[in-house]
Amino acid sequence: MIDLKNYGFTDRYNIDVNVEGCIPARVTEVHREMYKVISCQGEGTARLKGTFYNITETAEDFPAVGDFVQLRYNEHGDSQIVKVFPRISKFSRPDYSGHNAGYVKTVLEQVVAANFDYVFIMASLNYDFNINRIMRYITVAWESGGVPVVILTKADLVEDYTEQLKQVKAQALGVEVIIVSAVTGEGLEELAQYMKPTKTLVFLGSSGVGKSTLVNALAGEEVMNVNTIRVDDSKGRHTTTHRQLVLLKNGVMIIDTPGMRELGMWEVAEGLGEAFNDIEDLFLNCRFSDCTHKSEPGCAVREAIDAGKLEYSRWKNYLQLKSEVKFTEDKVAYMREKKEFFKKVNKDVKTRQITGGKR
Repeated sequence: MIDLKNYGFTDRYNIDVNVEGCIPARVTEVHREMYKVISCQGEGTARLKGTFYNITETAEDFPAVGDFVQLRYNEHGDSQIVKVFPRISKFSRPDYSGHNAGYVKTVLEQVVAANFDYVFIMASLNYDFNINRIMRYITVAWESGGVPVVILTKADLVEDYTEQLKQVKAQALGVEVIIVSAVTGEGLEELAQYMKPTKTLVFLGSSGVGKSTLVNALAGEEVMNVNTIRVDDSKGRHTTTHRQLVLLKNGVMIIDTPGMRELGMWEVAEGLGEAFNDIEDLFLNCRFSDCTHKSEPGCAVREAIDAGKLEYSRWKNYLQLKSEVKFTEDKVAYMREKKEFFKKVNKDVKTRQITGGKR
């Protein structure tokens, strides 16, 4: 029998004893309508209970990797997922593929991972290094409920990473930055503070930054397949093709994700404020409450930039991410408004059909 407490399950989850055969489980992989789960009965597969679709209001309510669920266990085949327990943290991104609602596609929230403690934001120190992408990950990480940690990988492939480290420390205020090399072992001891039994880590980063290699290094054995990267452009081949939760021998759980070069923003206003709290604190000191921070007298932001207290590159990064957040929020609001409009139109059409044209 497997003790699910080793997988982070706690007494805050209450199993409905009225549902026969129900036990707690944790989702380790998601493959379309099939889920891999771990429970006291070991590893197995599961599908959603039929009525689950009737009680689910949004896409985010469906199980994601890392979720704790109530499982109706079946020892002879697929078990049934009856309920998804509330999440303590989640990492989401917008999915614009949507489902048709009338004549417009809806934007959905895609939950990538759930119930994690730390977010390891990984970027390689060679050609793939991109400070804007790192800040985008940090913003989303703060919104998720997890604690972000920046991991700069492949230190063995660069002679001098002083400039990259300087950029990250100047931008990622309040976030620990660790230089690592899975090949030489550099930085692995610094990661030990996060490697505690029952803790869950989620790895984020583009393809080829060394997520799977680092998982293997931390595990002390090969638990993830590793592919090489193209030397000429440093672009990685996709090693991880789906999200999965891996339990290491030391009791740490890691959620590895497919490489995501571009990361969409999903309702991350709070995360933006956390990642750039120094800038938003300056807004309170501007002379005018509606200051645009461009040419107004008494602008605390301009004064901080002129005095060298605020890096201009950090201010530009904030404005860019702020613009992305507003674009996503506006698009989500527009699609939701259209969806409600066509729902009303369809309802009116059905009503007229039933009543013979009368409302």
